[in-house]
Amino acid sequence: MALFSPKCPVGPQERVWMEESIAWLAAEFGGEVLMRDPVLPTAEFFPGRYAGSDADIRNLIIQICGYLDVAPNRLTIEIEPDDGEDVMVAELRLAHKSRSAAGHYRRENGRPVIAIDQRQATRPTSLVATIAHELGHVRLLDEQRITIDRSDHEPLTDLLTVYFGLGIFTANSAFNFNQNSQGWSYSRLGYLNEHMLGYALACYAHLRGETKPAWARHLDTNPRAYLKQSLRYLAHNPLNI
Repeated sequence: MALFSPKCPVGPQERVWMEESIAWLAAEFGGEVLMRDPVLPTAEFFPGRYAGSDADIRNLIIQICGYLDVAPNRLTIEIEPDDGEDVMVAELRLAHKSRSAAGHYRRENGRPVIAIDQRQATRPTSLVATIAHELGHVRLLDEQRITIDRSDHEPLTDLLTVYFGLGIFTANSAFNFNQNSQGWSYSRLGYLNEHMLGYALACYAHLRGETKPAWARHLDTNPRAYLKQSLRYLAHNPLNI
């Protein structure tokens, strides 16, 4: 081992879990999924006008269904109304943190139900990440690949979004900090932190044979830094998947 070999940004336990989980996803969904073009925050992947209406959210869900190989007619889609919390926080100039559920999945009358919080409409990146996560539940839970009793089913669902090429949105939504004249707020979305998502994206790139992925320019500063660190680590410690 070199004296100054690159360091992995995640701990040994997290690294092993992630590598084993990626191998499991590859066995479940096949390697061809990995070789598709990653989904980018561009008009090529999300064409058309978006104004944040309920109809826009429903259309976005249908678009993302195509990226995760989910038939939209399988789903019941619900848009949960905005409860006004964000406006109240801004008006009162409160410091605010949130990790509330931006969406959820359940089965009802024999069908998967995807519910999305309307507040996400003003945060398109987080909205895409939320939809991808909930549709990930359809691929894993509704298709009975895992059960909800599996202790890691939520982080595994986040990892699935990376495997299917939507990891840019998941990573860029993991931590958001906002400050304006009315106060500040931060939010966390998802179940993997920025370090883990940087490593997950590096594994994704590594398995695709990418050493300097062009899509990395769409990542926020922190996830991009962890991606680069992870790619240096993987160059010396290649995956055995």
